[in-house]
Amino acid sequence: MANIKSAIKRAELNIVQNERNSAQKAALRTSIKKFEAAVAAGTDDVQALYVAASAAIDKAHSKGLIHKNKANRDKSRLAKKLVK
Repeated sequence: MANIKSAIKRAELNIVQNERNSAQKAALRTSIKKFEAAVAAGTDDVQALYVAASAAIDKAHSKGLIHKNKANRDKSRLAKKLVK
């Protein structure tokens, strides 16, 4: 464990930030899975779920959770599934 006050504070903040990042990534994956399940089932709310998943991907990118290229790749794959 750290002895210096600033190092202790950084360690505590790292724990909080790790929990926040994990929760946001889980929400991202959940929204993508909901969209993919709706496409597979052929439900009517596919368009709304696509918009929600795309927004979640953009939010994750803006927060620095995922890289720009991964965000664009994921959105492209979702768009392909939407068209089919």
